Amino acid sequence: MAKTPHNHSSRRPQGRQLGYARVSTDEQATEAQEMELRSAGCETIVREHGSGASRARPALAKIVREIDAGDTLVVVRLDRLARSVSHLLDVIEDLTAKGAHFRSLSDPIDTTTPQGMFSLQVLGAVAQLERALNSERTKAGIKAARAKGRMPGNPGIRERRPDALAKMTAAQKAAYGARLQSSANQWLPIVRRMRPDHTWDDISRVLRQRGLDWTPERLRRAVKWIVSEGMADKSLLRKSPPRPAEDRLMTLVAGIHSSNPELTLREIANQLERLHERTPRGGTKWAPSSVKNLIDRAKRSGLLEAA
Repeated sequence: MAKTPHNHSSRRPQGRQLGYARVSTDEQATEAQEMELRSAGCETIVREHGSGASRARPALAKIVREIDAGDTLVVVRLDRLARSVSHLLDVIEDLTAKGAHFRSLSDPIDTTTPQGMFSLQVLGAVAQLERALNSERTKAGIKAARAKGRMPGNPGIRERRPDALAKMTAAQKAAYGARLQSSANQWLPIVRRMRPDHTWDDISRVLRQRGLDWTPERLRRAVKWIVSEGMADKSLLRKSPPRPAEDRLMTLVAGIHSSNPELTLREIANQLERLHERTPRGGTKWAPSSVKNLIDRAKRSGLLEAA
């Protein structure tokens, strides 16, 4: 006998259904996922372009950060959301802490139903078992090596041999460069727009608002590497000139607007308040009109393209 779908949906929370659609490259499209999500009742859909091997997903971080209690985050398949079981569990844990829910249309994971919660617990048990097995394999390997009179690890590193240390350093640099290049499209355009007019502290705060975890020093080091590899102009590393407070605010607002032109004036004002930026008159509450004035100034100065 066919199941009646309304019984299942009647237990679903009355909050919003928020869709999340991700593809790996800019050349791919999210339309197919969006059709399924809208059919499932999602009126709002957040789109993301990012590699499945990376956890750096600013759009996902933003929706998890801003989701309300009772809302449900919906994806077409689990692989659209998470790169691993542990990553999936971390995201669902964050949602649960906000009183929100998670649902995958193609998998038996739906935290609004007992069956879905059971499937999630099974996944958690599998992840815990895998961690335990990996730990046991590592311990067994170390024990076997010691029984044969060998120390675990690279003997060249233990003995501080120059050739082994050089290889290790080269491998670390290569891995660091690979991580930077895999995520550069998420943060480098913002750096290019804001440097050298803004300090590393200003830019790192803007990036953190977009869900990217950068400190000023880590960001400066990353840009230095990018410049050394010829992937960006060395002018990015110039010292930021002292600027009047209103000029600095104009550049900051222009950077926020350029990084996401779809933001409303109110949304930019909210970001400035979260960044604890003072208004041109020294206040703490930003009005959309103040943001518009700064955007208009940025357009007149050539910092932003006029519409």
